[in-house]
Amino acid sequence: MMHFEEVINQTDHPIATDSYQRQCQESFDQNGVLVLKKFLTPAALDAIVKEGNNKQHLAFYTSSNHNVYLTPSDSNYAEDHTRNQNVTSSKGCITDDQIDTNSPLRSLYDAEALKEFLAFVLGEDELHPYADPLSSINLHYASEGQELGWHFDNSSFAITLLIQSPEAGGEFEYIPSLRDSSQGDMNFAGVQEALDNKTQGAKLTVNAGDLVLFRGRDAMHRVTPTQGDVTRMLVVLAYNAEPNVSLSESARMTFFGRLQ
Repeated sequence: MMHFEEVINQTDHPIATDSYQRQCQESFDQNGVLVLKKFLTPAALDAIVKEGNNKQHLAFYTSSNHNVYLTPSDSNYAEDHTRNQNVTSSKGCITDDQIDTNSPLRSLYDAEALKEFLAFVLGEDELHPYADPLSSINLHYASEGQELGWHFDNSSFAITLLIQSPEAGGEFEYIPSLRDSSQGDMNFAGVQEALDNKTQGAKLTVNAGDLVLFRGRDAMHRVTPTQGDVTRMLVVLAYNAEPNVSLSESARMTFFGRLQ
């Protein structure tokens, strides 16, 4: 099993040092997004890509239509209202229980040093794994034509690792501060402009091996369709601020096709 110190590029990312932690926290607080370039060592990245390719046949594939708020349609609004307009998301996914016990992803996810670093940067007291057996580590596949449509996240933060870039497409685009969910402001007018391509999202440059922290609750974002024969592979490292939390059964059935 690859040890934690062999997984992270600690020359560029000394995650245990106070000064580096503060630098990352300040950047994340200011921008709502943080890209840590070449976070993985080349050996770890190669091992994860190999695992991803070997496990792709196990992936559960979904294609769904949803509004940008990830909520059910609302008959109080017209069918063509921003609130009820649908976009498309499609991907494949393997779940935590399908990740090898000796995978570098396991060493990375379980490391107390990483959890302490992430908690500091995110402003959380602690980070905990999901209590259910599926949701903690997910590896997503986007083959040609697959995409994530515009949406806001329900969670306050997301932690991802890009493992393999496609030949083209698969670009992460976002529009910061497009709504204020804490005040119940859905900003239908601003969202509609984005859906009508009147507002251009900022493009985030992410390469294989980069770790990304992102606040997506009020920043609308999407991933454009993958182009070409190379599958885009992305790992989601999912933590909770509280212990003993499971992803809801409905969400597990939607995303994974099973409960356990």
